[in-house]
Amino acid sequence: MKKLFNLIKEHYITIYKFFLLIITISLIVFLYPKVGQFKYDYQQGKPWMYSDLIAPYDIPVYKTEEVLEKERREARKKLKPFFRFNTEMTAKSKKQFVSRFQKQWENRFGRNAEFYKKNLDYSLNLLDSLTDIGIIRIADLPVINLHSGEIVLVKDQNARETELSSLLTIREADSVLEHAVYERSGSEIKKDFVYAQLQSSLPQNIEIDEEKTAEARQQLLDNISLTRGMIQKGERIIARGEVVNPLKYQQLRSFERDYQERTRSLGNSRLVTTGQAIVISVLMLVLFLFYYFFRQSLFEENKKIIFIFFIMLLMVLLTSLIVKYNPDYLYVIPISILPLLIRVFFDARLAIVIHLISVLLLGFLAPESFNFVILNVVAGMVAIMSIVNIHRRAQFFITSMWVFLSYAVVYTGISLMQGEGLQSIDYYRYGMFASNAILTLFAYPLIYVFERTFGMVTDVTLLELSDTNSPLLRKLLTKAPGTFQHSIQVANLAEESIREIGGNALLVRAGALYHDIGKMDMPMYFIENQQPGVNPHDELTYEESAKIIVSHVIKGVEMAKKQRLPESIIDFIRTHHGTRRADYFYIKHKQENPDDQVDEKTFSYHGPIPFSKETAVLMMADSTEAASRSLTAPDENKINSLVDNIVDKLLSEGQLNNADITLKDIRTVKKVIKRQLMNIYHVRIAYPE
Repeated sequence: MKKLFNLIKEHYITIYKFFLLIITISLIVFLYPKVGQFKYDYQQGKPWMYSDLIAPYDIPVYKTEEVLEKERREARKKLKPFFRFNTEMTAKSKKQFVSRFQKQWENRFGRNAEFYKKNLDYSLNLLDSLTDIGIIRIADLPVINLHSGEIVLVKDQNARETELSSLLTIREADSVLEHAVYERSGSEIKKDFVYAQLQSSLPQNIEIDEEKTAEARQQLLDNISLTRGMIQKGERIIARGEVVNPLKYQQLRSFERDYQERTRSLGNSRLVTTGQAIVISVLMLVLFLFYYFFRQSLFEENKKIIFIFFIMLLMVLLTSLIVKYNPDYLYVIPISILPLLIRVFFDARLAIVIHLISVLLLGFLAPESFNFVILNVVAGMVAIMSIVNIHRRAQFFITSMWVFLSYAVVYTGISLMQGEGLQSIDYYRYGMFASNAILTLFAYPLIYVFERTFGMVTDVTLLELSDTNSPLLRKLLTKAPGTFQHSIQVANLAEESIREIGGNALLVRAGALYHDIGKMDMPMYFIENQQPGVNPHDELTYEESAKIIVSHVIKGVEMAKKQRLPESIIDFIRTHHGTRRADYFYIKHKQENPDDQVDEKTFSYHGPIPFSKETAVLMMADSTEAASRSLTAPDENKINSLVDNIVDKLLSEGQLNNADITLKDIRTVKKVIKRQLMNIYHVRIAYPE
């Protein structure tokens, strides 16, 4: 047991990475539908490349979605909506009419009982005749107009079919009322009064029954058969070499659908899950090995591995949800965002590998997987190649346009290859491709989110940090102008050097600009900020002076964290002096105190030493630029000697041991720095006699 614990302790970093891999594989398997994968790949308009396909059992031939939608439309036209006669409303309105009629009569005509009763009885008979026919609610008319002229009228629990024309609208009822009062009533009837009272009391007592209408509609839709015909067991579905025409294509789709449903119902989900786990594990292991053999720096950083696995899982989740609920919108998913993000945070080669593996994983989810894979592989590759740099926000709009064009062109080509001409093209797909391209623009805000979440930086952020008008650099210019000028020169030297040997030039420049921000705390203790004849170190011991000089690294890290600078920039602050000594004060102290035991840690920086090509280049540029300021009458020989001595000393002290930089790279860096320093000091090259 102790050996096991020791083994885990020694290899816990590698074990953790494999744990991340297993978790990712498990989640992807969980998101996959537990149905069998159809083993035949086919396309409409292409010949059947397999042997004769014989039906292993009776297979229902399912109707296409277009046919089903047509039948649904026809069924809706046959719908007879349900209406109910509102008896309660009718009685209530009649009661209110009588009360209002009596009150208005007394106000106008007094208490003439004989005429009152004749007029009231006439009005009630007329009101009853109209409400018995039924006055339909105006708000329900648009619903009725969508259907046939027949309705089902429910009155007192009795339902009867009736023509819509047999009912009255409020306008028709008013017309009947007006005709009856003014042309058919006797002389005893107060026509204007009766008409006014009845007109304001007509109830719309026929209203639609939404619940029963919905039930009737659903019943009509449920009666539509999903299938049309049957392929008998033993019947040949398609022969080898036979072209997959629309009829054969629908039969094959029906076989695939029935096969998947049988797989689910027969309880083979465990075998299906096992197969999915094997395939997914192989694909993810290939990606993992690519990290290990070709991207060792990425393999060593868990947060970067988590980031990549996270966005891959996100794409699998989105695709599985769309396929489950509405596969028609599959091409709206902006899959090109994945390679774009990888390209922005890492490099094009890694983006291509991850994109290919991701599309293969998604291909097992998608219907018409061959077309899906081809379309998305091309779109993703075009997206990667379109992002040459992201120094301009407009680049994302250009990329979005290229994504749309790649989808549209490849889809058009595939459709024409199927041999049915332009009529085989689903023009609705182009709208989905356009939506996909627009959604790809969300890569820009996602970059910011992932930068903050995973602590990584992109060229956009580095460009913003390199702006000398940023608040922190403006503060450095104000408090320590000499240090600011030194940082600018170091940034120029380091950027030019890293371009020659290969590396992230923007990262080096940003790191160089911020590497000495800790000097803002006590700027006058650093020679580049001192006035002639004024040196505050004269009042201090050599140990105290060394502590102040060394402390600028620690204070710089504290300032950077307070300003929330990225960790990759803070690394330049930590490492630009490595573990070197402040030699001037150390040597002076030893000369004046030869008998004292000197603690070198007091005069040494705390490190760490540079651990990347970029941080190593900064150390060389910083050391040589600072030392060059002490040269009097600099010439080519002095600069060459200075650069060689300083860089060789860094090598001998082991300051560059942890950086992935070669001796050839170091020679190139020395050459670049020499050339740049001679340009700075306007040194003429000595020509041979």
